Amino acid sequence: EELFSLINPANHSDTREAVQRYKVEPYVACADVYSVEPHVGRGGWTWYTGSGAWLYRAGLEAILGFQVKGDCLLIDPSIPETWRGFQIRYRHGRSTYEIAVENPRHVQHGVVEIQIDGKLLSVGELGIPLVDDGVLRKVVVTMGHPR
Repeated sequence: EELFSLINPANHSDTREAVQRYKVEPYVACADVYSVEPHVGRGGWTWYTGSGAWLYRAGLEAILGFQVKGDCLLIDPSIPETWRGFQIRYRHGRSTYEIAVENPRHVQHGVVEIQIDGKLLSVGELGIPLVDDGVLRKVVVTMGHPR
């Protein structure tokens, strides 16, 4: 979380003073943040090919643990233990998956249970099956340490 906060462009523009120092778009990942006077804290090389995509992947895949693998959705978060959870709304073709990740045990990683529309996913299944049938599915992922 701390490292992601350092590279998140929105965090470089959260005050009037920060905007004046950063001087580039707060919604675009830049390739450089200068560290030499007189430009300390100023962003550079915005809209740099790939930097936005890698920032997105770092947040979505590495922290929230959201990965699509073929016709399966894997959720394996690695979050701060202080987070109570998070939600993701994902569209797969005509279908929508409303995903609630709950962290009642305040762990940093580990999934102990996945429910799809109130039905417990089998322990042996590797992911949430993705189906393009126009149905809204509610997914609840409960974090904890497996026994």
